[in-house]
Amino acid sequence: MNTAMKSFALPIIGFILLALMNLSHGQDLAPSPAPQGPVNDGTALDQGVAYVLLLVALAITYLVH
Repeated sequence: MNTAMKSFALPIIGFILLALMNLSHGQDLAPSPAPQGPVNDGTALDQGVAYVLLLVALAITYLVH
């Protein structure tokens, strides 16, 4: 009886693994379009100013305490 269960379970496990392998071949992501060129909207400059102000505030807080 034990060998009959093993011989019955092996094809079922094989079909489950086969189904999982087929599911792993899902739809690929479409490649994103290439950027048109360097775009400067000022956010990098704003972020740089914010970091400088943050460091100044940190230094002032350190000096006060």
